[in-house]
Amino acid sequence: MLLGSVAACAAPDPVPPPCNPPKFAVEPSSARVGDEVTVSAPAATCNPSYGEDAKVRVVLTDASGAEVLNTTAEMSDAGAFEFTFIIPDRTQTGTATVLAMPDALDWCDDTGVNNRLKSSEASIHRTACAEPARALEIVPELQ
Repeated sequence: MLLGSVAACAAPDPVPPPCNPPKFAVEPSSARVGDEVTVSAPAATCNPSYGEDAKVRVVLTDASGAEVLNTTAEMSDAGAFEFTFIIPDRTQTGTATVLAMPDALDWCDDTGVNNRLKSSEASIHRTACAEPARALEIVPELQ
């Protein structure tokens, strides 16, 4: 009987460490209007638990500050994705910014509300919330 009581008082499973989205890449690093660009990330080495219907939001803001692309693409539970798009005609030349982050999830847990592990009682640590951004050089058309 004493043995059962000791087991019931055992420490709960440790809280998993923070799990940021995997770092993504933009290829190529420079492009012209009409060119294809691929944004991709490998699966995380931790367990972000984004869910089976996870999406990544990809946003392209051109050098003038205009948002020229804002869409979602399929993403794995572990954060892996690959999304290819064509640079829109209205994109200004210069240094553009590509953002790619889990969509409709509190992926950085800065609110204190964990909306990822919905079906679990597990707790997770908060992680930093800097927007994951990469530069993309939009070069002028060839003359």
